[in-house]
Amino acid sequence: MSYEMIATLMFSSMMLMLLTGQRVFGAIGFIAVVSALLLWGDKGGYDIGFAAAMKLMKWYPLLTLPMFIFMGYVLSESRIADDLYKMFHVWMGGVRGGLAIGTIGLMVLISAMNGLSVAGMAIGSTIALPELLKRGYDKRMVTGVIQAGSSLGILVPPSVVLVLYAMIARQPVGQLWLAGVIPGLMMAAMFIAYIVIRCRMNPELGPVLSAEDRDIPRAEKLRLLRAGILPLVIFAVMMVPFVRGWTSLVESSAIGAGAAFLAAVLKGRMTREVFENSVRNTLGITCMFMWIILAALAFGAVFDGLGAVKAIESLFTEKMNLSPWMILIMMQLSFIIMGTFLDDTAMLVIVAPLYVPLVGALGFDLIWYGILYTITTQIAYMTPPFGYNLFLMRAMAPPEITLRDIYASITPFVLVMVLALILVMVFPQIATWLPDYIYDK
Repeated sequence: MSYEMIATLMFSSMMLMLLTGQRVFGAIGFIAVVSALLLWGDKGGYDIGFAAAMKLMKWYPLLTLPMFIFMGYVLSESRIADDLYKMFHVWMGGVRGGLAIGTIGLMVLISAMNGLSVAGMAIGSTIALPELLKRGYDKRMVTGVIQAGSSLGILVPPSVVLVLYAMIARQPVGQLWLAGVIPGLMMAAMFIAYIVIRCRMNPELGPVLSAEDRDIPRAEKLRLLRAGILPLVIFAVMMVPFVRGWTSLVESSAIGAGAAFLAAVLKGRMTREVFENSVRNTLGITCMFMWIILAALAFGAVFDGLGAVKAIESLFTEKMNLSPWMILIMMQLSFIIMGTFLDDTAMLVIVAPLYVPLVGALGFDLIWYGILYTITTQIAYMTPPFGYNLFLMRAMAPPEITLRDIYASITPFVLVMVLALILVMVFPQIATWLPDYIYDK
């Protein structure tokens, strides 16, 4: 059997395993181990899985994963995120669409605290959505705002998904995080611009809060401002030493986790229940990601051993005569298709052994491609009929918001994200300028 046929058989077998409902790491790891044993026998087959496990255990930046996840859960479980929304509610309520704009700001800060889109979705659905509906905001617009805003969690640092990409693509986590800053803020600004324009054209979509709701003493406004700025202070305490070169990435993550814990203690919110829930959730999420990375490394090692990437590169560039850009666009379209039934980590693990080396062979920057992958994943998350975020919103939204409302709400935001993706593709400096500047300095 040819190497190309073996690679095709591995890939199709993996997809078939996933369709049976098996866990992602179990399906991918099983195919990797069985393929290795059949190809290289007992000795070589065992070595591939063992080497992948050792590589994972020796990857020092992986320590950032539990630190940032713990930081996010502490800030969420201790209700510091609630203070953030109260701040936006008071300070932005006098502007048309102000609460929707504040919700985008909340999502950006939640992203900077947690790094997972699910966290933003949960907080937005439970804290922001009921308030927006109660204040007379259009249900379709605010549903789209929460879904689009929560998707920033996998792009704005510290993104857990970019940590996973860094491990599989063998790229520095710090550079990937810095590369996500400007595109993430740009996308948030584009969401806000859309809200402002829509609410100016149709004021009923985002009414101004009543004078009674805005009649709050200045002292209370300042208190809420201080409470809302606290997560920003934690983020600055964590990231400034890293950007200045005073600490490593792992040391900065430890500072962030310690600062979040200390803030919760000083505010009198670090109860036994909060601590136990934070540690339990951190352990669960971290172990899940470690198993996924381990399976991806084992699968990628078999693929590398087969030389499948070179065969596929030859197929696209020589036999099909496609240009590198055409191949890249086809990859992004395949992500959007897979995003209708898979989450971001599953997509990355499935195609990373194939796509990432191919992107490098075509001459593209892997840091830049990591941001392209992440933005495309965000779009795939919200693409009907089976986008991951669509069903998360359906599970968390009140009964008056139907699945039809959820589908209709996301269309304009998906178009905005497609525009952002095109801008990053046409102008790679949007993603590469900041990491190049910081690391050169």
